[in-house]
Amino acid sequence: MKTMAPDRVISPARQLALIALFFFLFGFVTWINGALIPYLRIACQLAEWQTYLVTFAFYIAYTVASLPAVGFLQKVGTVKGIQAGLLLMAAGCLVFLPAAMERTYAWFLVGLFLLGTGLTILQIAVNPYVTVLGPHHRAAQRMSIMGACNKFAGMLAPLIFGAILLTQAASGLENTLSKDMSEGQLQALANRVIVPYAILAAFLTMLALLVSKAGLPPIQLIANQQASEYQPLSESAYSRRAALGFMAIFCSVGAEVVAGDTIGNYGLYHGLSISLSAKLTSATLTSMMVGYLVGIVITPRLVGQSRAFLLSNLLGMLLLGAVIIAPGKFSVFAVASLGFANALLWPAIWPQTLRGLGGKQLHHASALLIMGIAGGAIMPLLYGWAATILDNRWAYLIIAPCYLYNMWFWYAGHIETRLLRKEAYTNQE
Repeated sequence: MKTMAPDRVISPARQLALIALFFFLFGFVTWINGALIPYLRIACQLAEWQTYLVTFAFYIAYTVASLPAVGFLQKVGTVKGIQAGLLLMAAGCLVFLPAAMERTYAWFLVGLFLLGTGLTILQIAVNPYVTVLGPHHRAAQRMSIMGACNKFAGMLAPLIFGAILLTQAASGLENTLSKDMSEGQLQALANRVIVPYAILAAFLTMLALLVSKAGLPPIQLIANQQASEYQPLSESAYSRRAALGFMAIFCSVGAEVVAGDTIGNYGLYHGLSISLSAKLTSATLTSMMVGYLVGIVITPRLVGQSRAFLLSNLLGMLLLGAVIIAPGKFSVFAVASLGFANALLWPAIWPQTLRGLGGKQLHHASALLIMGIAGGAIMPLLYGWAATILDNRWAYLIIAPCYLYNMWFWYAGHIETRLLRKEAYTNQE
């Protein structure tokens, strides 16, 4: 495998700052989808279930592209892999231009798939750095910092996209939702995505050209040094841990995306205006941002990252109950509050799964965890299906099994930690 050997390697603090910039980018590109859904529903005249193909096309790329991305990164190295991911994302943004001009939903989905594929390469390249750049017991804290950057961008994206770039279109829709819109009105709405995605494509291309000067160290060198501090895992133990981690990411991202990307339609369901509903994703991400900040403060100083994970899932179940029983707008607020409960799920799963791994196991496990992001593709579709059969409120019960599984993941990790400690103690004797 080729590894990068930069002329100068920047300090760990600057390395994390650079990675934080990537997480900001991840969040901005990902959470634009929350604003896209209600607008594409009208611009392309879609049924509600069809709108969630936005999240499906974007997140299914993580499953399709993860394992090929590992081989690609091993062949070209981290820096060139990051550059390729950024350029692929830029290409996805450019596909939005003809998609809008022709008002063709299928082309929008192609653009979203390319964006998701580029992000897959970036996530596999970048996420392990957060876990290994520092002590393991503070990995969740570092992940929380990255998550805060991610969700801060996610807060900005729907606000910029929904409230500024599409303001005139939204105000026009307020007067025409009760009537059939003309082809000209629909085309004008679709054209509103052209400028922001063209700007985003230019930014991604510029970042790809600059990333070679980043000075990131080879991830394998750091990971192998840390892995030597742990007892090596057997293949069966590794496979079990990786499989459990995959499902935990699947459930956590699924719950996160359902709360973030369905809340716009849920606001419309409760009679909120389309201009306000388009901004509700930002409300979910704001509560998630608060959750990350709380995580930065309390883990591991006050609460261990494992216990914080368990408490977050318990809180998710309580808030889910509030979504079901609370009236009207309070139920919408409860959906937004799920962001707080979901904040510390991802940060705890990565260090638990990657602990003590090095070499091929590290890359393979990272790819499996990234594949778990497919939960963001599947769960919103299940929500749309359940909303059609039941209603938009009761459909949120589909994420209850996600929180229950995560509690099992916590228990399995707790048992494994005890066994490893016992084995280490026995070996010392």
